[in-house]
Amino acid sequence: MGIARAAAPDPMAPPNELIQQAANNVLEAIRKDQELKSGSLDRVNQAVDELILPYVDFETTTRLAAGRAWRSATPEQRQRLVQEFRNMLVRTYGGAVSNITPQARVDMKPFRAEPGATDVVVRTMVSDGQREPVQVDYRLEKTPNGWKIYDLNVLGVWFIQNYRNQFSSIVARDGVEGLIRALSDRNQQMKMNR
Repeated sequence: MGIARAAAPDPMAPPNELIQQAANNVLEAIRKDQELKSGSLDRVNQAVDELILPYVDFETTTRLAAGRAWRSATPEQRQRLVQEFRNMLVRTYGGAVSNITPQARVDMKPFRAEPGATDVVVRTMVSDGQREPVQVDYRLEKTPNGWKIYDLNVLGVWFIQNYRNQFSSIVARDGVEGLIRALSDRNQQMKMNR
């Protein structure tokens, strides 16, 4: 059974509207779905798959996070890197979604972009009335299929830069295959810790 939600965001809409609609859909699903509220990992992962991931460009995210390793990777290694990184991000996003309370809300900060811009940042503030609000910024790129998220900034740390630093040391030590293996091992650990 799918996650109950309002209309899917239009990736051709302005990027701030895409982020606002996607965020509203996630929050609405959490408010209405008892399994999501209770933190059911299967339901959380399903919600992430249906409500967040269609708006993320994993190949761009992986390419930028892998840095030089991406250029030296074979097409088959690139495909495996994207798949393992995607699996890790799904579990990571799933953990974040399971911590959202029904009182949570996303406030959009003023959006500024040059007309015709193809790479933008949409800034938001996430609050739940219980903890300090958290700034979450989304970096999006205009693709032929509309806007896609490729980077995320939480509390001043850009996702790609954080992973690029981790990945570069693994690649320097163990090569591209070592990075794929490290991601696969981490995914297995996260799966066992469910």
